[in-house]
Amino acid sequence: MANTSRENILQKIKQALAKPVPVPFPASEGNDSVFEPSQKELEVEFAEKFTHLLGRFSFCVDEKELVDQLNTLIAQRKWTKLYCRENELSTRLFNAGFTTEYADDVATCDAAITGCEKLIARTGSMVLSSAQQSGRTISVYAPVHICIAYTDQLVYDISNGLEQLRMAYGQNFPSLVTLATGPSRTADIEKTLVVGVHGPKEVFCFLIDR
Repeated sequence: MANTSRENILQKIKQALAKPVPVPFPASEGNDSVFEPSQKELEVEFAEKFTHLLGRFSFCVDEKELVDQLNTLIAQRKWTKLYCRENELSTRLFNAGFTTEYADDVATCDAAITGCEKLIARTGSMVLSSAQQSGRTISVYAPVHICIAYTDQLVYDISNGLEQLRMAYGQNFPSLVTLATGPSRTADIEKTLVVGVHGPKEVFCFLIDR
């Protein structure tokens, strides 16, 4: 009986694939975004959306100012263990005067520093991928996530960001692309919003003019 039911289902799937159903609303297909960009600059749009979702945003005119702000933040929080696995990013920070030593293990760090692929202005999101040396886990496991980004990484919508990633990676498109929008949150428990349950409790984004 079980085999008969399975065969019936498979037969229906084969029939459906042989005679695909046309798209009911063909006019809805296309690459045009339904969201119109606002009149604000992308930097302003991103900052407003990111901070509205409890992210902590800071604009830096150059990498030297970034290092100054990072050192101030580290001193205020009394962090002693920072983690960064992206060699190029670490080199840029070092060349700008950042001399803080990094921890060996993300599981015991105070905060993790990563770059990003893109910033989405419309949603205040950071686009991260498995192609980054930080991999899949750094921005999730660390109690605090610090993202270093540049103004030329800003795009308006998610579709713009994905299209630029396709152009950049071609056939080597990352196996994972994810959006990080502020600290993790859930309202599963009695519909009460709780921040930092299954991810970082704080997310910082330092945006550098370039």
